[in-house]
Amino acid sequence: MKIAVFGLGYVGTVTAACLASVGHDVWGVDVDPDKVALVRSGHSTVVEPGLEELVAEGARTGRLHAVTEVAPALERADLSLLCVGTPSTAKGATDLAYLRRAVEQIAATLPAVTPPASGLHGVVVRSTVPPGTVRDVVTAALADLPAGPQVAAAMCPEFLREGTGVADFFAPPVVVVGTEDDRLAGLLTELLAFLDRPVRVVPSATAESLKYACNAFHATKVSFANEMGRLLRGLGVDAREVMTLLCEDRVLNVSPAYLQPGFAFGGSCLPKDLRSLLHLARTSSTDLPLLAGTLTTNELVVRDVVDRVVASEARRVALLGLSFKSGTDDLRESPNVELAERLLGKGVDVAVYDPVVNPATLVGTNRSYVERKLPHLNRLLAERPEDALAGADLAVVSTRDQRALTALRATPPPRLIDLSGRLGAQVESLAGYEGVGW
Repeated sequence: MKIAVFGLGYVGTVTAACLASVGHDVWGVDVDPDKVALVRSGHSTVVEPGLEELVAEGARTGRLHAVTEVAPALERADLSLLCVGTPSTAKGATDLAYLRRAVEQIAATLPAVTPPASGLHGVVVRSTVPPGTVRDVVTAALADLPAGPQVAAAMCPEFLREGTGVADFFAPPVVVVGTEDDRLAGLLTELLAFLDRPVRVVPSATAESLKYACNAFHATKVSFANEMGRLLRGLGVDAREVMTLLCEDRVLNVSPAYLQPGFAFGGSCLPKDLRSLLHLARTSSTDLPLLAGTLTTNELVVRDVVDRVVASEARRVALLGLSFKSGTDDLRESPNVELAERLLGKGVDVAVYDPVVNPATLVGTNRSYVERKLPHLNRLLAERPEDALAGADLAVVSTRDQRALTALRATPPPRLIDLSGRLGAQVESLAGYEGVGW
């Protein structure tokens, strides 16, 4: 394919050189004549292991070009890849000025150039941009072209780390194409076939959000490890050894476990142990703002559901699932118990169905906890899910019990809030369905 790469900084130069190395005709476009001159002479614009050699090879073979003018790059081009800078503004927002300028140049030039053989030109964002940018900036600017090729837009996030950018390009952790256009999805899948990775085609806003989620998670991991080090150093513990052992757990720690939007955490371990860790920090005069914020963000999840129920003006709510985990009777610090208590305090009539919980069999701290939080549990519990749903204006569902889901499908209330995200397509297709975090 012929590919125009806008921006010859780090991402753009790596992208252009690597695509040229696998046989594409790549044209780098940049407003900086010094960068253009470097690439033309076979030199990289940035210092990156292995990149200088790829740029030199591309320039020597004639597969890698560099220009300041847009028209030569877009002549018969299949794709434009936007790799321009998206820096922060003074207030922290994303500055899209360079991206807008590139899109405006493309929109102004495409009608005057020869279209590719396919008749479709794809404008693909590689820069990190807020969700909605492809739709609101790129597609909007290209919507009214007077002539030229058909145009579609997409997001194809990059996962390049400085120092390993070339290796990361050829071995990405995931290959994602975000677009609502099937033809462009096919074109990008063909372009990226040499990576020998499955291409995940998703909505453009999903692809835009993914890069932010990844970087936020990486920043969180760095901060978490540093907070543990700050605490454990004062306790005479080598945090490096602790974190090495932590990472050996690929079932819960370094895994998809817990990394799903849903309801608040609870139970007999996580809240208790987190409070204990924070107490250790206070007694040693150590600040752990990330971990302290974890309790705050957990509280916000519960508060959000309460606020949504109250705002709905539902007078009767069916709470399907009360225990900490579906299939158990552990009510200790269950966020569902907390939710029921708060709704009752707001004057909402709550009916509870849980397939396992039986007040007569609760013992020890489990029993004392629920007696303190929900002293009238016997009155709230329904024997059957149908009884809990009878007359309900809204259902809040955390259990995946089949009896409960069957009853829910048979007599759905006007609104339903899913706390688990694993209730199945038949429930998610109900008219009043909404997710707790999606």
